[in-house]
Amino acid sequence: MLSVALINPTQKVSPGVRDFIDGFQLFSRNPSRLVCCSPKKKKMLFTRQIEFESIGKSLFLSQESEGDTGCVVWDAAIVLAKYLEKQRYLLEKQRDLDVRPVRLSDCHVVELGSGTGCVGLTAALLGASKVTITDLPQLVPLMEKNILQNHNNLRCAVDAIELTWGNMEQGAALGTPDLLVLADCIYYEESLEPLVSTMRSLCGTSTTVILSYEHRTTGNNLEIQNRFFGLMEENFWKESIPLEDQHELYRSHDIHLFKFNLR
Repeated sequence: MLSVALINPTQKVSPGVRDFIDGFQLFSRNPSRLVCCSPKKKKMLFTRQIEFESIGKSLFLSQESEGDTGCVVWDAAIVLAKYLEKQRYLLEKQRDLDVRPVRLSDCHVVELGSGTGCVGLTAALLGASKVTITDLPQLVPLMEKNILQNHNNLRCAVDAIELTWGNMEQGAALGTPDLLVLADCIYYEESLEPLVSTMRSLCGTSTTVILSYEHRTTGNNLEIQNRFFGLMEENFWKESIPLEDQHELYRSHDIHLFKFNLR
């Protein structure tokens, strides 16, 4: 898992939230999600701060204290967000340009399976020109909440849009993004074909896809991951982003990043 604590232990929070934060397995080696259940077993919202030191700003993301896929901030989303931060830093400092950093300026970014909106809001924080975060209708209010509580720091407009994978009409309304991002969206076998078809329909010849996911070996996770990449390779060129190109602190051997471009 990640080698650093993702919540500032000195952050002032209410006692109930502090109880929950103390319940996180921040240094767990278990290849499952970071989030564990609240000690009080009571569903609640709390705000999670993610600092971006290179620009002196933070994202504040509301998430549920317990839940399934979309209502929590996943490790893979933070790894991808911090990768985007490093890309901006490399461009700004003109370092290591042989690695062709991802450029966010003048870029329309769409995030699939946004949940809390972590990656898309990071892109808006770092200088994208337009950002659209998408997920199932029941998650749109959470995305809108996170847009609102970060709007003073965002450098572009961000829209929270309902998008069900496989719904081509909803996808067509988004237009063609310059950058398509998704974090930890490989989890249900029945969602793989709709997800890949949505990605294929959204992408143009100049669109770059950046995907992060946490490698899991329990149950049929390996089979699902292999099936996903098989479907992707029918339509996309794949490039692995090595660990050394990722953020120096926010990276993990369990979490993989890939770039894709249409064949």
